[in-house]
Order: sequence, then structure tokens, then C-alpha cells
Amino acid sequence: MARYRNALPQLGDKLFVTDGGIETTLMFHERIDLPYFAAFDVLNRPGGWMTLCRYYEQYAQLARDYELGLVLDSPTWRASADWGARLGYDAVQLADANRRSIQMLVQLRRALETPHTPMVVSGALGPRGDGYIVDRRMSARQAYGYHAAQVAAFAAADADMVAAYTINYADEAIGIVNAAYKHAMPVAISFTVETDGRLPSGETLAQAIDATDSETDGYAAYYMINCAHPTHFEHVLRDDAAWAWTARLRGVRANASTRSHAQLDAATDLDMGDPEKLARQYEALREVVPGLTVVGGCCGTDRRHIERIARAFSACALAAA
Repeated sequence: MARYRNALPQLGDKLFVTDGGIETTLMFHERIDLPYFAAFDVLNRPGGWMTLCRYYEQYAQLARDYELGLVLDSPTWRASADWGARLGYDAVQLADANRRSIQMLVQLRRALETPHTPMVVSGALGPRGDGYIVDRRMSARQAYGYHAAQVAAFAAADADMVAAYTINYADEAIGIVNAAYKHAMPVAISFTVETDGRLPSGETLAQAIDATDSETDGYAAYYMINCAHPTHFEHVLRDDAAWAWTARLRGVRANASTRSHAQLDAATDLDMGDPEKLARQYEALREVVPGLTVVGGCCGTDRRHIERIARAFSACALAAA
């Protein structure tokens, strides 16, 4: 019963890339302090707009080089009420931060989009609590009430879609989808999983996706997995390849590291993994998820990882032609 006001080109066959791990890149490579992993706060610092523009421009150029699409996810994973309050933002200031983040990406698209590289402006949001732990479980109704303000800000700023990342239980996903429906916004839900392929809540991916679709009449445009390494969930996808829920998966933004969430939380260094090996693991994922059209990175990944993934997928497309 989708009633989207915007069409999403990544629902076709063309491959779209995203950026890598914006927070880990800014913290470890740019040496920028990010309390609470709040990349949106950089916008309010001297030179912050240009810092973020340079970050996104490198991925736009990569997409242009390989003639791939690009999903521009805003730096607003932490730009919701509870996290904003910890940083001293009130509701008005948060709405402005979300709006300005989308405006920045709209301007970048206007300057850098080409016929061969369509660009989608996506308003990114994150969980109310810790992405790795179900520490403040909400009902679907409560999740709707919490996330609606950020979704409304994205809609008012003319984002093409909403993308919710690192969601770790189904009820929060249901609330987010309902908020997107209220504002006629396409929405992608990205779940995170532990090393056993289950959400931190204990739900399987099949259970989380089926529950979300069941409670929202299948309104989500598609589902994703993020903030986990392919070795944590590939076995689930292979085991369930014949089941209908896997057809709802279109995106992966994996971590560079094979570490568990607990190990990542305790780490003081950046584990960049092996970009070449990660690209091969993405190729293997497409064998079991043929509809995989959105690929990018999460913690520990940067342009090098995404470039190798883009190269690998482009080589596969040429070989198949």
C-alpha cells in the first residue's frame, strides 16, 4: 500500500553505493571529536559545512567514476531528541540541524549528479537507545512518537526518503515505518545483528522483517543490514535464501571489522579490516541476495573500502554483459 511521493531509483537493477562509516572516518582519520557519535554536530562548528561537503564529495566522485548511483545519507544518525538533548540541542535546534543536513546534500546533488550517476538524498536516523543493546525498549506507538519529529523535518526539507540504521528490535522499526507513512516518505529499515546473525533483541532477521511488514502492511520500501560484518550474517542469508523475507533485502552497510559489538564498544583503535577481502564478501552476498542494489560501509570503512566494492561489482557486471 505504498503511497510514496518520491520514486526511488535504487528499486531498479542499477547498483547504488553509499558512503562508508562517517563517524569513524571523522573521528579517526580527520581527528574530529564526536561526542555520542553525533556527526550532525559538525555542522555547527567553524568550517563544519565544508568538512562534511568534502567528505561526501569523495563518494560522489567515486560513483561518477564507476557510473553507479549514489545514496547520500545525511549525518543525522544521532539527531533525535534524547541524543540531541545530551549535546544541548532543543527541539527547534534539532529540526534546524536535520533541515540543514538535507539542504547540504540537495546542494551537492545539484552540483554533482549526472545522467549515469543518479543521486538519492536520504534522511538518516538511528535508534533512540544504544544501537548495540536493547536498553530502552519502546512499543511501536512510543517509537512512532519519538521518531516522528525527525521524519517530519526530513519531509519538510525535501529529502527523497528516510533510512533508519542500526535498529535492533522490531517494535522500533514499526514505529519508524508508521512515522514515514504519515509523511508519505519512502523508508528503508536497516537492522543490525550480532555475530550469530540475530538482532541484539534475540529476534531473527526473518522475524524482525516479517513483524515489521505485518504491522505496517509492507510499507517499507526495502530492508538493509548494517553495523555487522558479512561473516556475522551471510550464513543466515544462505540458509534462508528460498524464503520470502530475503527478497525484501536490498542493502548492506557492513563493518570493516569482524569484532563483535561488545568488542567494538571496548576498542580504542580503529579496525579497518581488509578492503579487498570485504569486497569479495560483498560479491558473495549478491549470490544469495540477487536484489542487493545498495552497498556501502559502516564502522571502520572509508572510501578505500567502497571503491573496492564498486570495482568488484562493476567487474561482475562487465563479465555478465
